Amino acid sequence: MFYHIVLFKLKDKSPENMDKAKELLQSMEGKIPQLKGLTVGKDVVSSARSYDICLITTFDSHEAMDEYQVHDYHVSTVLKNLKPMLLDSKACDFFA
Repeated sequence: MFYHIVLFKLKDKSPENMDKAKELLQSMEGKIPQLKGLTVGKDVVSSARSYDICLITTFDSHEAMDEYQVHDYHVSTVLKNLKPMLLDSKACDFFA
């Protein structure tokens, strides 16, 4: 199993904006065949080192994740709408 984990720091941390970002990420479920698992969570600790949203995705292979990255729904819907909301993001990709 290949994991792609992304942490997002939002410009606007209002509850409405946090919900909007979470729903946008969750909207990928069932729309991208390479995506085998999807979990999205909002941070509840809000410490100085916290990020606001966490995306955990799973794929059968690294190549499947590469295909997801350029999938039309991911690019034209998710990234297009999410990127303007972001202050920063970090990713970690690994096999387990």
